[in-house]
Amino acid sequence: MLSIPSPPAQWRSFNIGEWLRSLGLEWFGVNLSINAYALFILLGITVALVIANAILVRRGAEPWVVIDVALYAVPFGILGGRLFHVAINWGDYVYPGADLWRILYIWEGGLAIFGAVILGALGVWIGCRITGLRFWSVADAMAPGMLVAQGIGRFGNWFNQELFGAPTDLPWGLEIDPGNRAIPAGLPAETLFHPLFLYEMLWNFAGAILLVLLLGKLKVQWGQLFAGYLIWYSVGRFFMEFIRLDANAVFFGVRVNQWAAVAAILLGLLIILIQRSRHPGSEPSVYRPGKEWEDETEVDLEERWDVDELLASDTEKTTSQSTTSGPSSTDT
Repeated sequence: MLSIPSPPAQWRSFNIGEWLRSLGLEWFGVNLSINAYALFILLGITVALVIANAILVRRGAEPWVVIDVALYAVPFGILGGRLFHVAINWGDYVYPGADLWRILYIWEGGLAIFGAVILGALGVWIGCRITGLRFWSVADAMAPGMLVAQGIGRFGNWFNQELFGAPTDLPWGLEIDPGNRAIPAGLPAETLFHPLFLYEMLWNFAGAILLVLLLGKLKVQWGQLFAGYLIWYSVGRFFMEFIRLDANAVFFGVRVNQWAAVAAILLGLLIILIQRSRHPGSEPSVYRPGKEWEDETEVDLEERWDVDELLASDTEKTTSQSTTSGPSSTDT
């Protein structure tokens, strides 16, 4: 029977200390581990910054100024994602005898996208106030990369065996190790599950392509591309939650993540309606008025051209004066 295997548990982390000692470096006594989940999160963030930088530079921003914004956006986003995840899965972290330090163990998985977007947006706003960039310009530039980053991050969920759906007999069913706490009791050990990590990854990559096309063809600006991100991701997330198995808080019979998805869709539509009425034209710049960045190389070239023109002008004047005031011949 065809299926998608999950990575072995030992692949979830790599102990650098043990590896170095196996090479004969016995003096390296530190057991420093790198987790697959963390690696994919970092890779996703890096790719997202590269994409956002390309978009901003194309619109006249200083190269890599997006990193100055990311210094605030990334920590705030990680904090928001973790807090949201813990809040909607409170019983998994807070119970009699629980190790409360596990709340901080983000390498075990558990970053909620909606929480990351909420506090991450606050970090972007802070970074924009410091750099002089327009908030909506940066939000639009980050939107395609955010979908790509989320898609890459889903590989980390695959390694952790933490994002899968209901049982299935489809040929792309996902193998999950028996004993996983998200598996309902009573299922046979050979049961396969919907690979939700793969569904969401493909949905995110498709959305990133769509946003890039909207940016290139329609020049979507003023936060409306970011609104498209909210709508696209949330529509997919809403329907995928129906087959998701892991525990999640429920209000009025609906999972919290679905309520969050509906709120994000409504917010995206509201942003589009407001921004279209307030800003019918194109953004004049990615910078706020008076905060524009000037390329020092171009300024230096302009100054050099001005000097060359002045020198050429002085030379012409000197030549002209020499010609008109030269020695005249006298009869003797």
